[in-house]
Amino acid sequence: MSKLYVIPTPVGNLEDMTLRAIRMLNECDLILAEDTRTTGILLKHYDIKKPVQAHHKFNEHQTVVRYAERIKAGENIALVSDAGMPSISDPGFLLVRTCIQKGVEVECLPGATAFIPALVVSGLPSDKFYFEGFLPVKKGRKTRLLEIASEKRTGILYESPFRLLKTLTQLSEVCGQNRQVSVSRELSKRFEETIRGALEEVMRHFSENEPKGEFVVVLEGAN
Repeated sequence: MSKLYVIPTPVGNLEDMTLRAIRMLNECDLILAEDTRTTGILLKHYDIKKPVQAHHKFNEHQTVVRYAERIKAGENIALVSDAGMPSISDPGFLLVRTCIQKGVEVECLPGATAFIPALVVSGLPSDKFYFEGFLPVKKGRKTRLLEIASEKRTGILYESPFRLLKTLTQLSEVCGQNRQVSVSRELSKRFEETIRGALEEVMRHFSENEPKGEFVVVLEGAN
């Protein structure tokens, strides 16, 4: 039976690709990629020669039904994002939902995602946590920050280098300067780094050291 295969790709180090993921990409009929150029680097590294088409937030609404119908007709299609697990702060949810609605089987391979390593190395409680993803840029941001401030579980957020200091500053305002936080960047890459401490201390570090790379912020829960 044909399927949609959701395949995670490395968040940085290409060696984090699983043997099963490599095999499935070699066996599928088509690969849907968030950015065909980024995925092309991965495919070239593993000598995978399969057709690749772009599937991203700007076109997914127009294409999900067509791809679901192709799978139903007998094709095996693989979905990848630029890095990590598709559908986690990346395109993928709409295609998965459409396939399920149309009776198409979906199989998700386990593998790389950025927030789990960041949580583990933070040293903060990992028995109960929530994944926030990216905070709203404008509308609803203040309300969500206030909700986060009272949440007792460890929180995980994604942030860009351009908004990191703003986010840390706002978290400090609603949570207090002494709330513990761990900020990881460039996970699994050459310049991987994790900065831990009170919000005030971590803010100072990134005020003195320009944020570069992609960031995962792990926030201590409220007492």
